[in-house]
Amino acid sequence: MEISNFVKNIRNIMRGDAGINGDAQRIEQMAWMLFLKIYDQKEAQWEFTDSSYRSIIPEELRWRSWAVDKMDGKAPTGESLLDFVNNRLFPTLKKLPVDENTETRRAIVRAVFEGENNYMKDGTLLRQVVNVIDSIDFGDFADRHAFGEIYETILKGLQSAGSSGEFYTPRAVTDFMVMMVKPKLGEKMADFAAGTCGFIVSTLKELEKQVKTVEDRKTLNASLFGIEKKPLPYLLGITNLLLHDIDNPMLLHGNSLEQDVHSYTEKDRFHVILMNPPYGGGEQDGVKMNFPSDLRSSETADLFMSVILYRLKKDGRAAVILPDGFLFGTDGAKRAIKEKLMKECNLHTIVRMPSSVFAPYTSICTNILFFDKTGPTKETWIYRLDMPDGIKHFSKTKPMQLKHFDPVVKWWDNREAIQIDGADKSRKFTIDEIKAGNYNLDLCGYPHEDEEILPPDELIAKYRKERKVMDERVDAAIAEIEKLLKGE
Repeated sequence: MEISNFVKNIRNIMRGDAGINGDAQRIEQMAWMLFLKIYDQKEAQWEFTDSSYRSIIPEELRWRSWAVDKMDGKAPTGESLLDFVNNRLFPTLKKLPVDENTETRRAIVRAVFEGENNYMKDGTLLRQVVNVIDSIDFGDFADRHAFGEIYETILKGLQSAGSSGEFYTPRAVTDFMVMMVKPKLGEKMADFAAGTCGFIVSTLKELEKQVKTVEDRKTLNASLFGIEKKPLPYLLGITNLLLHDIDNPMLLHGNSLEQDVHSYTEKDRFHVILMNPPYGGGEQDGVKMNFPSDLRSSETADLFMSVILYRLKKDGRAAVILPDGFLFGTDGAKRAIKEKLMKECNLHTIVRMPSSVFAPYTSICTNILFFDKTGPTKETWIYRLDMPDGIKHFSKTKPMQLKHFDPVVKWWDNREAIQIDGADKSRKFTIDEIKAGNYNLDLCGYPHEDEEILPPDELIAKYRKERKVMDERVDAAIAEIEKLLKGE
């Protein structure tokens, strides 16, 4: 088949199935089948190179045994295929025998399927989807390379799949952050809310340039680590890493916030941390108890920032995407986290990004914080990245590209203060200035922009997000006034 029609063909088939409701379910349905297909072809390689390799999947449940249609009338379809998938395949894979001694490349099968479901209700349409997926030869370089582009399209589809959009960070952003942090072969890198593994893949591509020997390749494969809480992005992330030849992906299915931060030892720390932590959500009170009292926040992104501070090695480097709310928050946990950050780390750079970078998923303004654990902060540069000439807003069809970061890349090694129309675009702030401002880092902000005309549903979502940000600003201002009245 023409690989360029892959996603379109599957979407058209699934539209006829009453069990599929929306993009998120369509992507999840596609994802578990892609995983089994790719995993089966990886197992063929492992069996060829390692005569002792044995699949953890029972023979009759392996992709090659039930999914491949040899056109001899024996491939299951219709009700028999539905019965097989629902009553044999899924129940067995969810309960595969796994313990602490199970090899990672085998254990990931159970980890993937523990949170997955089959949504399709029409066995004939399910057979058609299976046949489309099976038509791609992931062992063929041309098909595999082309499918890399298709997989990016699938991941981008998450941006318009409701709340699933939080799992995808534009590739231009992950590539830029990796470029600025400059990971080195032999360093260990982590993402504690890995999503579909965009940061890990961008790091992998950078480190591959440094690989010269077989030992270098082994070092690289063992240096990338991630944790993801939600089942769908975990499945997509594992598949993404297998596609990039990480045969034993160190991607754990779990919640990074569920461990007491005081329990981390040196072996739990990393040279490089790259993240876009989920924000806007909250955690149960029991999770907050894993943090010191002054760092306990109702904002998920704040808690992840604390985890990063506890898990970054001495002399380590980090780049983290955070919303404006973190910058201007001057009360409670937000202030305490920023104070801890600047006492323990060198917050040397903040890059403010345009509001439409994550469109259409969210219009919340975001920022990239770059810091290292080389000593306390003495000064912080803030750079406002403006929209490129000729582009008013990024969108799903016109996303941000790596070249759009060229102005900040050029400025990075030759920093200078920049003013436009009397407003700061780039400026250095000393730690004394930051302390005097009560750790408010909402500086070098964007001027007022003309209102964007959006479809009604996107406009409502945009206003709700903006209202939440404004509520946070008002709460912070009230807290400051109350402190003044109390004479604190």
